[in-house]
Amino acid sequence: MKKIILLFAFFVLAAGVSAQETKKMKDYVVMKDGKMMVVKDGKTTAMDKEMTLPDGTRVMLDGKVMMKDGSTKILKNGETLIIEGRSGKAPKKES
Repeated sequence: MKKIILLFAFFVLAAGVSAQETKKMKDYVVMKDGKMMVVKDGKTTAMDKEMTLPDGTRVMLDGKVMMKDGSTKILKNGETLIIEGRSGKAPKKES
């Protein structure tokens, strides 16, 4: 009986991990080595023009970010801005 319970618990945990891996990756912009990069669907490309995000936030090529309310900030190396408009740290790449 214990083996059946342990086996069931293993499959439940494995299914949970699998579901997390299939979550859609968020799109974001990131300042990397002084250059703005765009990450969409897991693919990274250099940002070649100013972007306006869905919430009205504008992102410039030099890393300057102008919020819809007019406030500004400059992204530091490794700092990200989710395309939805939230900022944070760049995710760590798994090796």
